Amino acid sequence: MSRRVIVAANWKMNGDSALVDSMVSGLAGMESSNVEVIICPCFPYLSALEQKIQTANLNEVIYIGSQTVSRFPGGAHTGEVSASMLKDLGIKYVIVGHSERRSLYNETSEQVANKVNAVLDAGLSPILCIGETGEERENGKTESVLLSQIQPVIDEVGIENFSDVVISYEPVWAIGTGNPASSAMAQETHYFIRQLIAKQSEQVAANISLLYGGGVNEANCEELFAQPDIDGGLVGGASLKAEQFKFICSAAIGK
Repeated sequence: MSRRVIVAANWKMNGDSALVDSMVSGLAGMESSNVEVIICPCFPYLSALEQKIQTANLNEVIYIGSQTVSRFPGGAHTGEVSASMLKDLGIKYVIVGHSERRSLYNETSEQVANKVNAVLDAGLSPILCIGETGEERENGKTESVLLSQIQPVIDEVGIENFSDVVISYEPVWAIGTGNPASSAMAQETHYFIRQLIAKQSEQVAANISLLYGGGVNEANCEELFAQPDIDGGLVGGASLKAEQFKFICSAAIGK
């Protein structure tokens, strides 16, 4: 089993109907390849994106992802969206545990683990985000922080189910700062993550897709994707312009 090569667009709280149109039109020339291209818009645009992809016959080129999900299956949780609802819309991927969700909305690693479990139960693929702050890296805590974010998920879902999980390493200090990790630094950390998982299952470690997020752009994507333990990227700002995002997707082809 070869690892999935994935390039995912995280629009965060940006975008509108015009961006949905321009993104689908901009990617229309892409052909099905070894790369899974995922677009994760805000909730209001999920259905519109799905319809545009269907109309453009890009179902085998572009997949749709959600930026978050509720850890609950349903009920009295005003404003929340369940994994089963996302599946009903044709969603395939769900971003879970992004640093902004952890820091701004106080999501704990245990809650993130619950969300991963909910996503897997619905038959979807979670993109689990992990990463350390600048202070934690300076204090030599990168590895312990990543372990503290991964282990609760393994404890919740079991290592045997981790083959359906995608991990995105996103150093918090690199997100939106214009100071991305170097390819060497990113590779070193991805290697650590893969070895961490290998301690519990070498097979899962060999097959799990590890993405890099945090300042991925046209200038650095080729060098990042050339690293042996980096299987694609979770792209923020550069995913808001179709031409830039298409270039990044193309850079992953042949990985």
